[in-house]
Amino acid sequence: MHLNRPSSRLPSLRRRAALSVLGFLVVTGALGAELAGRRGQFTAALHAAPIWLLAIAALLQVVALLSRTEAWHVCVLAAGGTVGRRLLFRAAGVGYLASVLNGSLGLAARIASLRRVAPGTTPRVPALLAAEVPIITVEVALVAIFSFTLIAPLGLPWWVPVIAVFVTGSAVIALRRFSQRHRFGLWAGLAAMHSGRGRMVALVLVAVCAQIARNWLVLRAIGVHVSVFDAMALLIAMFTLGQLPIGPSLGAASAVLILGSHGVAATAAAGVMLTVTGTVGSLGYAAWAVTDRLVAGRVAVAPEVAVAPTRA
Repeated sequence: MHLNRPSSRLPSLRRRAALSVLGFLVVTGALGAELAGRRGQFTAALHAAPIWLLAIAALLQVVALLSRTEAWHVCVLAAGGTVGRRLLFRAAGVGYLASVLNGSLGLAARIASLRRVAPGTTPRVPALLAAEVPIITVEVALVAIFSFTLIAPLGLPWWVPVIAVFVTGSAVIALRRFSQRHRFGLWAGLAAMHSGRGRMVALVLVAVCAQIARNWLVLRAIGVHVSVFDAMALLIAMFTLGQLPIGPSLGAASAVLILGSHGVAATAAAGVMLTVTGTVGSLGYAAWAVTDRLVAGRVAVAPEVAVAPTRA
């Protein structure tokens, strides 16, 4: 019966991947039409950022991924898991690579990889899915708190951020109370809402700050003179639009939507560079995960070969 589960998930994963490819093509086509006639400006903006600065941006992406992975480790341990940090970080490396194409696909890959390498020391899949909720809750709360940065770019009424903060705050309080009353089975994944909460929140904050710094750095390097609040607004847009299946076109679409008034060509180029540095950071993380797994496998096999008895 368990053997049919992986195959039953394949159509769902394929649909997600196909939707991401379709969304990427649609958004890329729309951006291409918008940039028609601005090719020279777009190309010049792409060449404006020095390589060393883009390397720093990629490094900031790695910092963000490491911090969020450690926050995930806190949530998994709070849910009753005993998996080692190294195994969990390897699984996260695989998942974050898949996230470049689609966020939900990355989550599925991360959890599937963790369950495959450590089935006896991790909670079941439903609890692992619930373990994402505390992290997402913190991220959504930060989006609500800093949603005032969207007032100018999107022309939102001043009271929209106030309502967002009130609704989000109420939801967080309700979720925390719920997690305190339901601590078993599926709901064990919510344990980080009341156990290890401070550390988890601090790690998510580090990840968010690294992403804001990356946005600001790339935008300024390309010549888009923005404030830290603009970089926050861009991150909020990327977080929100990231729920849609638009794949690698996320960065450029978000940048044009939020900062298009600074110049469509320049902001689109900045979005492309954000996607490139983010992908490079994710590839670097995934490369470490694969290499570490291969090295660990060889080390584990070597002693067995060394003590293998010889036959006459």
